[in-house]
Amino acid sequence: MINKLHKFYKRIQIYLANTSWIMGEKIVVMGLGFLVTVILARYLGPEQFGILSYAISLVALFGVAGHVGLSGLVIRELVKEPENKQVIMGTSFALKGAGYLIGLILVLLVAFLTEPMNSVEFWVLVIVAFSLVFKPFDVIDFWFQSRLEAKYTAISRTLATVVSSAFQLVLVFVSANLVMLAAAHLVQATLTVLLLVSFFFIKSKLNIKSWQFSKNKAKELFSQGWVVFLGSIFAVIYLKIDQVMLKWLVGAEEVGIYAVAATLSEAWYFVPVAIVASFFPKLIKLKEHDPTLFHHRLQQLFDFLFILALGVAIVVAFLAQPIITIFFGESYIGAASILVVHIWSAVFVFLRAGFRNWMFIENMLMFSLITHGIGALVNVALNFWLIPQFGGLGAAYATLLAYATASYIALLFHSKTRVVFIMMTKSIFSPVRYLLFIKGN
Repeated sequence: MINKLHKFYKRIQIYLANTSWIMGEKIVVMGLGFLVTVILARYLGPEQFGILSYAISLVALFGVAGHVGLSGLVIRELVKEPENKQVIMGTSFALKGAGYLIGLILVLLVAFLTEPMNSVEFWVLVIVAFSLVFKPFDVIDFWFQSRLEAKYTAISRTLATVVSSAFQLVLVFVSANLVMLAAAHLVQATLTVLLLVSFFFIKSKLNIKSWQFSKNKAKELFSQGWVVFLGSIFAVIYLKIDQVMLKWLVGAEEVGIYAVAATLSEAWYFVPVAIVASFFPKLIKLKEHDPTLFHHRLQQLFDFLFILALGVAIVVAFLAQPIITIFFGESYIGAASILVVHIWSAVFVFLRAGFRNWMFIENMLMFSLITHGIGALVNVALNFWLIPQFGGLGAAYATLLAYATASYIALLFHSKTRVVFIMMTKSIFSPVRYLLFIKGN
């Protein structure tokens, strides 16, 4: 038995190491992010903190134009065709660059149309928007993920976050205004890119100038990725539209209160991404060489993701009120009830991570578009209905129902995705299944 466990550990050691780097980075970033969020929220108050949160959400909403459906697709291509990395990297960079440029223009257009040019809201939007300029360099992260070398991305983002967090704390100490605090996003984006490029040059022995753009490769990537691209647009709509609609329908103060709850809830969303990212290359190979084992491992992955999400949701919901009161103060007490509802979205976010990679592996990306589109429609419709009546709490219920619809319920209604619906359903009962298994042995 001990020998079998040792062999199993040796087989997954590289994946555990890769996951540990991703998880380590996210834990540090989450910890620093939480600390900075607490200090900024207390320093700025709900209204000004709401303005900053609205700007970040709006930039994320339009910044999805730079996704171009390439993340998992590029990793898959780099795993399958490592000899073609220069063309894959160069073409991906060009596509993402064009997308983020469009996103930047759209944010600036909204700023000009909705905010007075001499207002704080306008300049915060403009400053945060220019962080999109650096986002195309995310393709370097794809290269490291394809080689199971996530530690270099982790180091880059961690160091950038540390410096950015320190910068924000100094600004609070000197009583800087909101516009100056928004500039910290540019500092973090700039440092992340500089470090990523440096690591890429050292590890690959290649210069970014050697990347090559291929019109044919661009057509190939976009023809495969456009479905995921549109799906990502819908996904960001139901992830970020709540804060944008709260600003438009209620006001910045309600955004600030909701943002505190959403930040605490969404901070956990990195966990399934880190886990699945590390096992994704292995699942690709299993699908090709051992389909039976592939489905077995995928079921185990869904089980693990659900149990993890369930534990997170129970603990956070139980401690929501003391967490809000202790860290953010009485002015944000309304965020506690929002958090109790919002945190249950994590169950479906965690399961979605496994489903997303299944779609890539099975080359069934159209379902990403369909399910995300359904989720976006449900969320927007529910937000219009619930926000005017219940404010941030209504937005939290809309988010939960949208996630459940898009990432679980919708999978029941098509024969090809029904297999994943069944696997997810089994994972929901996994605590009982594993208890019965342990009792039987």
